[in-house]
Amino acid sequence: MRPILPLPRKVHKISRPIIYFIRHGETDWNVEGRLQGQRDISLNANGRRQAADAGRILSSLSKDAAGLDFLSSPLGRTRETMEILRETIGLPPQEYATDDRLKELAFGVWEGLIWSEAEARDPLGAAARRRDKWGYAPPGGESYAMLAERVMAAVDRLTDDTVLVSHGGVGRALLAKLSGVSIWDAPRMEMYQGRVLVFKDRKHIWY
Repeated sequence: MRPILPLPRKVHKISRPIIYFIRHGETDWNVEGRLQGQRDISLNANGRRQAADAGRILSSLSKDAAGLDFLSSPLGRTRETMEILRETIGLPPQEYATDDRLKELAFGVWEGLIWSEAEARDPLGAAARRRDKWGYAPPGGESYAMLAERVMAAVDRLTDDTVLVSHGGVGRALLAKLSGVSIWDAPRMEMYQGRVLVFKDRKHIWY
């Protein structure tokens, strides 16, 4: 007699809400190539135009933008981006939440420097980061691995489709954690301003 085998257990995939990720608009430090990290730098005129562009794209992607949750990093450049895009789609600018865990990657002693200056001041650290951009943390700063851990602590609490305005480093961490981009590729990927990056069903797409 053949043995009676137990029925296979059903595996339930965790369903995440859609995330509409928007990087803050351009700042003068972006133009100069400075490592902004958690410094509070304001948008420039082009950055404000990009924030409005992101709002128009968002409006085209969601038929009920007012029904989405809105969450931002607390830094000034992200809050200004959020308020401009909300105003662009006809929503009260300041009715959104913030979360400290969505701040940019901290660059420690490198913040405020351009990359060539960081290389000159800390050549061993710069070389170590080139070898392992995901795992290396500059003095007083964070690695992408550390950033991803704190960002996901916030993202794992989302229950509804959410507009998330944050930073380039945060977007790269989400690419690795939400859509399976390798930890080698994710820290090196371009993070556009003035566009919307949609995370849905373990995939991502730029609009």
